[in-house]
Amino acid sequence: MHFTVTPSRVRDAVVTVPGDKSISHRALMLGSIADGRTEVEGFLAGDDCLATLSAMRSLGVEIDQPGPSQMSISGVGLHGLRAPNSPLDLGNSGTAMRLMAGLLSGQTFDSELSGDESLSGRPMGRIITPLTQMGAQIKSRSGKPPLNIRGVGKLKAIDYALPMASAQVKSAVLLAGLYAEGITSVTEPAVTRDHTERMLRSMGAEVRSEGGIIRLAGGQKMTGQAIAVPADLSSAAFVMLAAILAKKADIKIQNVGVNPTRTGVITILHAMGADLTLENPRMLGDEPVADIRVRSSQLNGGIVDPGLVSLAIDEFPVLFVAAAAASGKTVFSGISELRVKESDRIGAMAEGMRSLGINVDETDDGAIVHGGRFSGGRVNSHGDHRVAMSLALAGTVASAAVTVEDVNAVDTSFPGFCALMSDIGVDIRQSGVG
Repeated sequence: MHFTVTPSRVRDAVVTVPGDKSISHRALMLGSIADGRTEVEGFLAGDDCLATLSAMRSLGVEIDQPGPSQMSISGVGLHGLRAPNSPLDLGNSGTAMRLMAGLLSGQTFDSELSGDESLSGRPMGRIITPLTQMGAQIKSRSGKPPLNIRGVGKLKAIDYALPMASAQVKSAVLLAGLYAEGITSVTEPAVTRDHTERMLRSMGAEVRSEGGIIRLAGGQKMTGQAIAVPADLSSAAFVMLAAILAKKADIKIQNVGVNPTRTGVITILHAMGADLTLENPRMLGDEPVADIRVRSSQLNGGIVDPGLVSLAIDEFPVLFVAAAAASGKTVFSGISELRVKESDRIGAMAEGMRSLGINVDETDDGAIVHGGRFSGGRVNSHGDHRVAMSLALAGTVASAAVTVEDVNAVDTSFPGFCALMSDIGVDIRQSGVG
């Protein structure tokens, strides 16, 4: 399947994007091992989160879906999960696999985590190392999926210093820590998204965070809660980019999660000159939200602060396109993590933008993007949902039509992407076999 985007006139609009993927994953997992019922509103019914839903049901959890974005989870308690009858297929979701590995390492039964071709090539050594130190027994294919996890029953607490900032690794260790004797601590080299800690606390677990160290005592029971999932900032970033690149547009995106561990993309776009404001800030449960208002802007290149990388790790494909539309050059560094996402996102974005006439110099841990004008052309997303959507948005300001190939994975994080973009004036067509 592919997208074809032609130069577009983006118009004023008030829109809402789907729910936060990271929070949706965690709501399913933590709601399943809490006592009592957890009611979830705003759930992201994308392929990644639906894979987690299927996995939790296979582990014996009763989960009803009253509506497309609603989940009603009958929690089985900390020790109530049951052995699955077959491998748990997590599709394309690295988040699901890493967090599930932590959750399953302390169970009394064996399990296997598998995924699609893309996920099967992604590195899992970063979770296998700390989980093994806790006593988990995990077999892999040279550090890659599938993961075969032996049920050891109980783990031991560790003090683990993350070699690189990663919310997924931190969360895997904390979930395993629920099944460990003693107090598990994780030390972060830089701040990462803290949705796991917030949700654990909301369900009654004591989690202490101080000076970059997160501590959690094992054996804590949790109680099911009502969870309201905010709109996903990572998805909102594509709408933000469409408004920024337009000649004259004023768009408001409602009810977006603006957790300070996630707002690096806003900080970076502000620094580049984007006319972007947060309106009506408030709390939605334990997560801060706001309406994001974005107006068309002239961007300027510069050096992106590497200290913001962990706060914007999923948005760099969008930022590459913003940099291409900016005056001067933009320097990205410290983003080597992007080379082991659903694709090598640095390489995939550089290749795609070069095909569209933009000069990009790659480095081992980043890139230098020279501002210019997108030409038309045909590019490959390499099966990466964020690369696909970012390159599609380049087509709105290109000199001719842009066709983005291999876009099936977009539904993993942003179901309805084409429809929403069409609603704000983007001339986008989806065609081919899905």
